[in-house]
Amino acid sequence: MYDPGVDGHHDLASGSLAGPSGAAPRRARASAARDQASAAGEAPGIDALSDVLRAVRLSGAVFFLIDATSPWVIEMPDTSALAAVTLPRAQHVISYHIVTRGSCCGALLDGASVRLEEGDVLVFPHGDPYVMSIAPGMRGGPDPAEVLAFMGAMVTGRLPFAVTEGGGGPEQLGLVCGFLGCDVHPFNPLLAALPRLLHVRQAFAAGDPLGRLIDFAIAESQERRAGGECVRLRLSELMFVEVVRRYLAGLPAEQTGWLAGLRDRVVGRALAFLHERPGEDWTLEKLAKDVGLSRSALAERFAHFVGAPPMQYLARWRMQVAARLLADGQAKVSTVAVRVGYDSEAAFSRAFKKMAGVPPAAWRSQHAPPPR
Repeated sequence: MYDPGVDGHHDLASGSLAGPSGAAPRRARASAARDQASAAGEAPGIDALSDVLRAVRLSGAVFFLIDATSPWVIEMPDTSALAAVTLPRAQHVISYHIVTRGSCCGALLDGASVRLEEGDVLVFPHGDPYVMSIAPGMRGGPDPAEVLAFMGAMVTGRLPFAVTEGGGGPEQLGLVCGFLGCDVHPFNPLLAALPRLLHVRQAFAAGDPLGRLIDFAIAESQERRAGGECVRLRLSELMFVEVVRRYLAGLPAEQTGWLAGLRDRVVGRALAFLHERPGEDWTLEKLAKDVGLSRSALAERFAHFVGAPPMQYLARWRMQVAARLLADGQAKVSTVAVRVGYDSEAAFSRAFKKMAGVPPAAWRSQHAPPPR
């Protein structure tokens, strides 16, 4: 069993190259200076959370404010239906809602209701269908076609940024609603670490970073300035990242998972090294040396938090990096292979198809942006 108090002990584990069976990862030509710096304990220069958010192409899709009065209820469809009208080329849509005034309820359609108070945030990371309402236990509202038409009108700017809804009753609700597109395939460790329903209580107060972002968004909605839509969508991305950071900060000490691993001194350092240099000729032995732990202790500690050994995690992450490079549509397959640690294009193609389900060239044709 993993012992969080053990930082190192005698081990007999051997290092291995990260890559599926039959693959031929490239031996990176790391400089002697870099090796000396790593041996001296130099900290990695990359933020793994930011690296994942870039690689999975997190992007704002729709962002708006709702002023609602009782009775009010809306049922949102799943991610495939939302993606079709918000970001047609997105693999996945994440929804989040921030309560700026009043209180409400939110729930997965197949789950229990959660009560939200002013300052709370509710995120639906996995794209499940869900319901939002002022009062608990409510279902119904506009039919699915109306909901999708509303979202489509929001995307195209045919509706104002702030909308008023509800029946005019005494209960009032203010919501900031954000919808973001991202990749889930071939590998998104952040989404895998988040629950189906993420409730962050008292996530912000007036004047703190998240509160200032909300104030900025509201100000942007009231002044129709050039570039306003772009600013609001970037704000929606910033708000989501800030909510994830609040969630990370509030995780209990015993929590496991990729996000909890970021917080661990050793695992977080190992993740940062792997994300900083995914094409490196990594072995378990080299990574353990760089983080200052024995091989077996690192393997045990990393798997305890992340759920997979370090070299298996690296093999998956390399394929996500490759998917991003291919989707950008610029680099040749052979160039992408080298970037993620493979000398052999054929070996890379086999590894990529095994994880992504299609060869690299087919992935690029499916996910590259349309020609201008």
